Order: sequence, then C-alpha cells, then structure tokens
Amino acid sequence: MEPSEVLVTGGTGTLGRRVVERLLSEGRGVRVMSRGGRPGTVRGNLLTGEGIEEAVRGVDTIIHCASGRRKTRQIDVRGTEFLLRKAAQAGISHVVYVSIVGVDRNPFVYYQVKLDTERVVERSGVPWTILRATQFHDLILAIVGILSRVPLVAAVPKGFLFQPVDAREVAGRLVEVALSDPAGRAPDVGGPEVRTLADLACAYLRITGSAKKILELPLPGKTACAFREGAQVAPGPAWGTTTWEEFLRSRIPPTEARVGEA
Repeated sequence: MEPSEVLVTGGTGTLGRRVVERLLSEGRGVRVMSRGGRPGTVRGNLLTGEGIEEAVRGVDTIIHCASGRRKTRQIDVRGTEFLLRKAAQAGISHVVYVSIVGVDRNPFVYYQVKLDTERVVERSGVPWTILRATQFHDLILAIVGILSRVPLVAAVPKGFLFQPVDAREVAGRLVEVALSDPAGRAPDVGGPEVRTLADLACAYLRITGSAKKILELPLPGKTACAFREGAQVAPGPAWGTTTWEEFLRSRIPPTEARVGEA
C-alpha cells in the first residue's frame, strides 16, 4: 500500500520549500498548500479558511510551517484552529508544528503568538509533535542586512544572543519527526554557536567587504532583557552543524567578499 501524501503548509517559504525537497528525496508524496494556489500547489487560505477542507482531504500527515507576516495572530492562531478542526474531521493521524525556542521564556509579541499556536496544536485532538528551532540563518541575514544600511555604522541592539541554524537542517529534522510516531514536544534544535548579534553583524560586514563599524545600542524593557539573557537559545547541546560564516559564504557572491578574506 502506497503511503498517503504529506501536506506541507507554507510549503513555498524559507523552511517549507526545503521540507518539500526533503520529503521528495525520501520518496514521499507531497501536497503543498499555498494561499494563492500557485502552479504545483493546492489553494488553502488560513486567514479565510478557503480551500482548507479540500487541502487536508486524503492526507495522513501535516507539517505545519505556515505563518503570517501580517495579521499574524489571525493566521497563526485562528488559522491553525481551523486547519486542525478540519484535520480532525478528516482523520489526520499526525500534525507536526514548527515553533521557536524560548516562546515560553521571551515576552516578544511574535513569540507569544507562536506559544498560543502551540496550545492550539496541543488541544486539537489530532496526534501531534511540536519542534522548536532557533532563528534561521536567513532571518539573521535579513536583520543584519537591514541594520547595515545606515551610513558609516551598523547599529545593533547590545548583547542580544542568537543561535542561528540552517533551515535545511531543521527541514531534515522536521521530516524525521513527521515520518515517526507523534512525540509531543520534541527536543529543541539550534545552531552550532551562540553569539551576540554584534558578533554576527561583524562577520557579515567582514565577509561582504564593508568597512563599517558596529555600534551597539542598549535597549530597555523585558523583551530586550530576555534577548540578552538568551531566553531564545536552545537549552541543550548544539544540534545543527552549519556555522554562520559557512552560510554567508554560500549566499554571498565571491565578488562581494573583497576585504578580510585574503
């Protein structure tokens, strides 16, 4: 008997597309859900509920990677409630949700949305696994890229700790847990190094050949304190293997790495 398809929500995003690639490499059938229903995907809108019932029909497992940049609470929390209601009705046997390390320790607003979404998964009635991961290299790259746009200096929050991890490695772990029995809370995954944002930005400037200086700005408040204390860092041993510099060299064209790489 052929295994049923795995539904991947957010399957065209940074993590989702790598999950799809990994599933295909494992010989599994994949159904990719996207809001717009672009070619090769099925339409499913977590904000409106449109297409969700059809998207979950006939699948056995869901890997839930979708998240909203706008209307985040409506999409993540309420959209997940609707998705899992339809999943329960369809007899889905396993939902895997990717969350963020530290959502229960850091009061950052987006983290609280992810924590509320975890609670939706836990009480859904569908057998579940939740995998928390630290920040993807791609996100840190976007952050330092924005912070480095200021002329002459790159201004970064002082003392913020991150443990960036490669999205491909997280995708591989997600597929592993999805193709196993539901496990509840899986062990957190994080990158090989815990570093300050200033240190990560310094490496970015060096590899891109920028002569800008780093300016660290102390930020007040409970959220900033949590980031300085490492609430978003995986508590166990390092799991990922790809370092920040290795990721940067894979993403930045050699012609841009002019200074500091000789």
